[in-house]
Amino acid sequence: MAQYTIATIVGSLRRDSFNRKLAAGLAGLAPADFAFTTVEIGDLPLYNQDDDANQAQTVLRLKSQIASARGLLFVTPEYNRSIPGVLKNALDHGSRPYGKSAWAGKPAGVIGISPGAAGTAMAQQHLRNILAFLDVPTLGQPEVFLQNKEGLFNADGTIGEASRGFLQTWMDRYTAFVRHHAA
Repeated sequence: MAQYTIATIVGSLRRDSFNRKLAAGLAGLAPADFAFTTVEIGDLPLYNQDDDANQAQTVLRLKSQIASARGLLFVTPEYNRSIPGVLKNALDHGSRPYGKSAWAGKPAGVIGISPGAAGTAMAQQHLRNILAFLDVPTLGQPEVFLQNKEGLFNADGTIGEASRGFLQTWMDRYTAFVRHHAA
């Protein structure tokens, strides 16, 4: 049985998302006492402060999933040199009403993949800035900015041989980071 439940937040809604595929591949590199659960963010209404006193059921579900997790994994593409709007919307919902953030204190990993050579460097930096404000400790090193290339994934969706060692090192550091902060 998993001792560490990780809430995985994928910043892409696309069915064939590279980032959704990366999230699943990374989960396969984790130790047996870690379980990764993808948190749905595509069904959240647009954040409106007027709704803070009466949050939608989808928002309450999001906050409950975050609250029950021992850690967070953000896997996001880069849109226009930043994070996707759907991810920012989820971050805003989870942090409200003011003083009742579900994110605070949850250790997080930030990673992403894109077709471009810069990976998701700018999106990750913007996300880290937001997470710092939300009191979410994030794994600083190693940083991972992946370009989607042939061989990164095997046909079954697992991480390919050429990238497995690199991503295993990241997963090992991430799980140690979560263990440290969850203690």
